[in-house]
Amino acid sequence: MPVVLVTDVLVWLLVAAGAGYIVYCRRHAHLAGPWSRVFRSPAALASLVVLGAYVMLGLLDSLHFRPALEQKADAPSAYASEVLSVLDLGLAQLRGRSEKTYSAPLATRSYAKELIEQPDGRQLRDFPRLRFGGAHLENEDEWAGDVAKRALGGLAVPVVLFFVVLCCTKILKKKRPDIPWQAAGISLGALLLLAGPAAALSSAYHVLGTDKVGQDVFYLALKSVRTSLVIGTVTTLILLPVGIALGIMAGYFKGWLDDVIQYVYTTLNSIPSVLLIAAAVLMMQVYIDLHPETFPTAVQRADLRLLFLCVILGLTSWTGLARLLRGETFKLSQLEYIQAAHAFGVRDTRILARHILPNVSHIVIIAMVMDFSGLVLAEAVLSYVGVGVDPSTNSFGTMINAARLEMSREPVVWWALATAFTFMFALVLAANLFADAVRDGFDPRVRM
Repeated sequence: MPVVLVTDVLVWLLVAAGAGYIVYCRRHAHLAGPWSRVFRSPAALASLVVLGAYVMLGLLDSLHFRPALEQKADAPSAYASEVLSVLDLGLAQLRGRSEKTYSAPLATRSYAKELIEQPDGRQLRDFPRLRFGGAHLENEDEWAGDVAKRALGGLAVPVVLFFVVLCCTKILKKKRPDIPWQAAGISLGALLLLAGPAAALSSAYHVLGTDKVGQDVFYLALKSVRTSLVIGTVTTLILLPVGIALGIMAGYFKGWLDDVIQYVYTTLNSIPSVLLIAAAVLMMQVYIDLHPETFPTAVQRADLRLLFLCVILGLTSWTGLARLLRGETFKLSQLEYIQAAHAFGVRDTRILARHILPNVSHIVIIAMVMDFSGLVLAEAVLSYVGVGVDPSTNSFGTMINAARLEMSREPVVWWALATAFTFMFALVLAANLFADAVRDGFDPRVRM
């Protein structure tokens, strides 16, 4: 049975809006020109491939349903209370293989000693064999050879696809020699070469180990991608209208309206954002706890908290964009063609829509792309201090929060923190590189 979450609707609306924006840009030269400069950057094209992989994982994780329960032929249909996604179907093997507790990456034994009963009745304190990780090995001495064999086997298909991608880039290079297709091809090939062995090894091992309750860390990292994308995109969608409207109005109308808007964002900036977000999230959590009947499943309850977090982040993050737009609008309002429009009696709303907004669009696009990475990091920080997403929601922040206490134990449980850091680092780095290219492409003072 399909389950429609609010954030799912917003994610797919953003996809539709993005597709519409692409069509619009292709029909208008003033937008197509800057984007063509963006795509002539090798770093932008390579980072776009990485972002595309993250987006694909997020979209697969944004199609939710409740699986049907096995019933007799004449019985009415019944559905499980658990809500799954299409990504969960693809990762069913990783999801269903939980151990007792910690295990290191590619390990065959647990990370903690237990009392193991021997065949002769004696009890020995040792590291027990894992239920799933390397369980197919009769002799643990075969571990190195088995890992190498599976990793090399997982490279077979990616290597073929890599050469296919390189051939395609050569063909595309002939049609559009100005675009660095090879950078995109190499990035895609690198992702395939990483994904192939990981998929092959994950069928028999925990590639990135397990956490405290025995869950596969690789599975948790893949499930955390959607949360980061929702935080980054939905929050940006919320802050843009507020920042654009208030920034343009302050710079265009000036006077008392400018004073009021400046007072608002100066006051808002003087309050620590963490305190505002914490207070709002805790208030929302109280409402959720007092009205449990409103939320049929735990997933829907966690989704509402995620959406509310996006709203709070958006309402507290618009000040920087508003300041930029205020200054740029103030300069534009002094130009001759704006003064001429006033002299001919053109309405303010028409001047704002036809002259001001198109000329500040490059600032909006630059700010939108550059704010994404900052919001992803903000979620990690907020979840780390306990005022972020619901604890049941997979995110890089919750992974870091769960792993922080284990860094002091001996031996150190390092792989959960390292995995969250690596996945988040790759996402933020790709977003920053793409943002730099967008800034250079859309800034009228810079030409690539």
